[in-house]
Amino acid sequence: MNLYFRLILTLLRAWRLPKLAIDDTIEREFRVLPNDIDINLHMNNGRYSTIADLMIIEFFARTGFLKVLLKKKWIPVVGGTIITFRKELKFGQKYRLRYRWVGGDAHWNYLSFEFLTMDGVLCATGYSKGAAISSKGLVHNDQAYEALGMEPQTRSLPKAVTFWQESEAHLLMNATS
Repeated sequence: MNLYFRLILTLLRAWRLPKLAIDDTIEREFRVLPNDIDINLHMNNGRYSTIADLMIIEFFARTGFLKVLLKKKWIPVVGGTIITFRKELKFGQKYRLRYRWVGGDAHWNYLSFEFLTMDGVLCATGYSKGAAISSKGLVHNDQAYEALGMEPQTRSLPKAVTFWQESEAHLLMNATS
């Protein structure tokens, strides 16, 4: 139930805040709630990705991409997340989540996230990749940017993302059917 509540709050918040440019950084405060914790009384590792997904929704809403998705009947998808943990977030602790777009390739957009204590200590960091799917498959980013009224975006991806792409390619090559 808490996640639906957080989702509704995220959407309400996003619609009342100013519009974002694709390369703007957003930051939001959260608190570790009872259903976020594991048996060690700190935030469960899976919850980090779930909370980061809330920021994707806010990002989509505030950049105008959510309206484009609805209008075009495209479906947003997260294609993967890579995360590393440095410091625990304990039950009841307030923290900040910083989120920003770092670039894209033909179909995927890569977004960086950082979970920080209120005094700026890094707790976890990572990347997510997201795309839109139409009835014909993955939407080309040039088409998505055009639908947003934007020029095609070119930016070198961070090395961590290119290493991730290479690792993912090897994982898929070695996967058994």
